[in-house]
Amino acid sequence: MKNRILLAVVVLLIPIAVISFYHKKTNFYLDKKEKEDYYIFLKDYNQKIKLNDYVVGVVAAEMPALFNEEALKAQAIASRTFALYQMQHNNYVTLGDQAYITEEMMREKWQDNYDKYYNKISKAVNGTGNLCIQYQNELIKAYYFAISSGVTEDAQLVFNESYDYLVPVESYQDLNVNKYKTEVVIPINEFLNKLNLSTIENISLIKDKQNYVNKLIIDNQNFDGIQIRKQLNLRSASFDIKKDNENITITCYGYGHGVGMSQYGANELAKNNYDYEQIIKYYYQNVEIKEYDV
Repeated sequence: MKNRILLAVVVLLIPIAVISFYHKKTNFYLDKKEKEDYYIFLKDYNQKIKLNDYVVGVVAAEMPALFNEEALKAQAIASRTFALYQMQHNNYVTLGDQAYITEEMMREKWQDNYDKYYNKISKAVNGTGNLCIQYQNELIKAYYFAISSGVTEDAQLVFNESYDYLVPVESYQDLNVNKYKTEVVIPINEFLNKLNLSTIENISLIKDKQNYVNKLIIDNQNFDGIQIRKQLNLRSASFDIKKDNENITITCYGYGHGVGMSQYGANELAKNNYDYEQIIKYYYQNVEIKEYDV
């Protein structure tokens, strides 16, 4: 009789135990909060924007939508990293950090190709999740630019900032880009006015190992290469210069400051079957690509 009573109690307790187990399991999953969206604060717009929505706007502004998907992914990761780095250090981003356009601007820019290009860039951005570039478990300052002179530049020489991951690397694939070499002709009088000079007798250049101009010397007066690029609105600080009786002719190589990832170089690498990870690790030295817990 006692055994029958004990068996009945056990039978009654089994469903209660099972219900209790599932109840606890359900509570565990209910208590686990879903990850909230991370927002970028764009100071120029005085507006908060979802991280990947912001990155879509940056990639749309910074890189041609015609580029290879792997190049677009590399750009997305670099732009996301740069934005998070700025938020980490300043609590905001600006249009001076990275260009950004709204969906309305994209429609105006791409016209009939809006859907095609928007979907392509969104796929590249969202397909990389929250991937960011890190060096020794810290976000990097992921500088990038359009076209190199055939080799990227040292951050120390351009920004007076030293990072082990931002050192010169060969980027000869840039030489295949049709915008690699450009020429600007400036009348001598205009050139004199821009540099606050009265005459020009002799012109010479001092270049670094990467073929970027450190010093422009005019009649024993020194001008910083980076500053000259800004004053004369040159595409690059890698240039040659010559003078005739009427004009100053400047031949520029590449486009941009030269530090970090070359965007056109990245696209050329992608054409040669490099994926986004290989592209990023080509331009940023000894880095890791990780999900960033925003």
